[in-house]
Amino acid sequence: MRVYVPVTVAMLRELVDTGELHAVGRTAFALTPALRESYAAGDTEELEYAAMMDAARASLRLLAAELENDEKAAPRRAVVSVDVEDAALRPDLDFSVVKLSGAVPMKLVAAVHMDTSDAEDAVRAAAEVIDAADLGDPDAEFVLGSAEDHELAWYAAQELPFLLELM
Repeated sequence: MRVYVPVTVAMLRELVDTGELHAVGRTAFALTPALRESYAAGDTEELEYAAMMDAARASLRLLAAELENDEKAAPRRAVVSVDVEDAALRPDLDFSVVKLSGAVPMKLVAAVHMDTSDAEDAVRAAAEVIDAADLGDPDAEFVLGSAEDHELAWYAAQELPFLLELM
């Protein structure tokens, strides 16, 4: 099953250093039966994109916490696509949520998706208001939408060390 793990740049650096990805709370996102049922239409590619965007929003929440402790943290949403066989469905949490059984080795990483530098200001602003947006604040939702208007760039797993070096 292809799952999308929300991460931060610091977590990507740890993945490169240790060769393992440790998802926060073992939480990831995937095209689950519940997600498929929640959409009236959409092919597999569109629904997988929806799951990836759920992971991107979760990445923003992780980034918000990271920025509270380190204002120099890289303000970019990041998602790691991995192929695993043992993800447990968690429709009680949300339609696309799955739980991983543990750390994911680098060899299972299919791709990395990350904001480019032109999204940094919008992502930083969105990280500051993510909680307010979750509570329905229309101004915060607008700021969040500005960040989500930026498409995540795609990188092959073997490009990750070079990408991080260039940041």
